[in-house]
Amino acid sequence: MRLLQIIVVLFGISFITFGLTYMSPGDPVRNMYSANGVMPTEEMVEQTREEMGLNDPFFVQYGRWLGNCLQGDFGKSYSLNKPVTELLAERLWPTLKLTLMAMLLMLVLSIPLGMASALKKDTWIDYLVRGITFIGCAMPNFWVGLLLMMAFCVYFQIFPVISSAGDFKSLFLPALTLAIAMTSKYTRQVRTAVLDELSQDYVIGAQARGVKWSRIVWFNVFPNSLLPLITMFGLSIGSLLGGTAVVEVIFSYPGLGNLAVSAITSSDYNLIQGYVLWLALIYMVINLIVDASYVYIDPRMRLKE
Repeated sequence: MRLLQIIVVLFGISFITFGLTYMSPGDPVRNMYSANGVMPTEEMVEQTREEMGLNDPFFVQYGRWLGNCLQGDFGKSYSLNKPVTELLAERLWPTLKLTLMAMLLMLVLSIPLGMASALKKDTWIDYLVRGITFIGCAMPNFWVGLLLMMAFCVYFQIFPVISSAGDFKSLFLPALTLAIAMTSKYTRQVRTAVLDELSQDYVIGAQARGVKWSRIVWFNVFPNSLLPLITMFGLSIGSLLGGTAVVEVIFSYPGLGNLAVSAITSSDYNLIQGYVLWLALIYMVINLIVDASYVYIDPRMRLKE
C-alpha cells in the first residue's frame, strides 16, 4: 500500500514539476547557447527547439519525458551539457556527507542539552538552555553561516572559506550551520519528551521500589523519550537533503543544493525536474524506512498489530 502511495505521489510531483517548468519564463535553448558562448540566430533557435521537441504540445512533451524518466533517463543538462543522472549522482554523495554530519552534530548537542534542561527544570540551567534554543530558532541559516565564516575563516582562519567536500574541515562549518537550527528545535523536543516521561506512573513506581534515580533516567526515561523523535528524525534527513541550497551556496559547497540553484538561474529545466524527482523519491524512501523501523524499535507498536 505504501509503495502504491509513493508511485502516485511521484506521478503527481512529476506532473506539477514539468508543468511549472513548462510555464516558467526563459528559453532553455537560448540559455544552452549562452552557456557555450554562442550567440544564436533566430533560425538556429527555432531549428534547435524543433529538434529537441520543445515545440510539441504540453502532453506530448510530458509523456515523452515521463517515459524516459521511467527508464532512468532524465535528459541532458542544457547548461552543463551532461546527462542529468550523472550530474545528480556526482553531487549526491557530498550532500549526503553534509547531511549526516549535520545530523550527528545535532544529536551530540541536542540530546544532552534537552536532558539537562528537563532534569533541571525551572533552574538556571533550564532557563539558559531555553534561551539559547530560542535564539537558535530565530536565526536564519544564511546569517549563521556568514557569522561562522567570519569568525572561523576570516578572523581565526581555522577552516577554509571555500569547501571542497573532501575533508573534515570543508564539511564542519556547513554542517554546523545546518545543525544549529536543528539543535534548537530538537533540544526543545527532547526536553518536552523527557518531562512527559518523568510524569508517567512507571517512574513513580520505580522510585517507590527503591530503584536508583540514575538507573530510572538512563534505562527507562531516556530510551522512551527518544521514541517520538524517530519520525521527526527521518523528516529532518529528508528536509536537509532538499534544504541545504542556501548553506551550500554560501560555502561554495559542491552539493545538490548548489547544483539546483545553478540550474534555476540558468533555466536548466531538465536538471530542475530531475533534481525534484530525485529528492522526492529519497524523501519518501527515508520516511518508509523510518516508519518500518519504528515498529521494531517500539515493542508497543508490535503489540498493537
